Amino acid sequence: MDVEQLLRCYALGEWDFQGIHLTEARLERIDLSGVNLAKAGLGSAQMNRIKLIHTNLAEAFLYGADLSFARLDEANLTNADLTKANLRGASLVKANLSEAKLSGAVLSGVNLRGANLQGVNLCGADLRGINLRSANLQGANLNWANLTGAKLSGACIEGASLYGAKLSEAFLNGVDFRGFDLDGVDLSQARLNGANFAGANLSASNLSWTQVRVSNLIQVNLRAANLTGPICGDRICGSPI
Repeated sequence: MDVEQLLRCYALGEWDFQGIHLTEARLERIDLSGVNLAKAGLGSAQMNRIKLIHTNLAEAFLYGADLSFARLDEANLTNADLTKANLRGASLVKANLSEAKLSGAVLSGVNLRGANLQGVNLCGADLRGINLRSANLQGANLNWANLTGAKLSGACIEGASLYGAKLSEAFLNGVDFRGFDLDGVDLSQARLNGANFAGANLSASNLSWTQVRVSNLIQVNLRAANLTGPICGDRICGSPI
């Protein structure tokens, strides 16, 4: 099936295109919301500004696809292969990306508010300015990720790893970091209001000019941490280890 046949069938009310192969197809600016594209082969497809709201893309092959500025809100992308895909400026609000492959993907300016990213590997990813408010990042690999200016307020990061991550200027209000190993992590100028760091390891971390109002710092390890100029009003602060 080619693109013209796909669009013709969709216009006639067909929605099940599971397993379709459209490698390198041109699908820009079209609306395929609500269709079933599970296990579809869409490698290197041109899909910029496509609308795929509520679309099933579970286990789809999207390696190298151009999904810049696409609308994928509430789409199912579980186990999808998005390796080296371009998602710049895409909207994936409340999308399900659990176990998706995102290695080398372009994610700048992506809106993942409320998305499910459980178990996703984002090691070393460039996530500057990304919106991950209230996202589920349980068990995610964020080691060495660049989250400068990222919006993570209210996100669930239970079991996630953040070794070597850069979180300067990030919004982390209300995030639960209890027991986390944040040794050497850059949190300079981050907003940490209401965050819970009880029992966390923040040794050698950069906390310069952070906002930590009403944050729980009980039994936190702050050895060799940079505490230059932090805004610490009203924090609940236990003795550092």
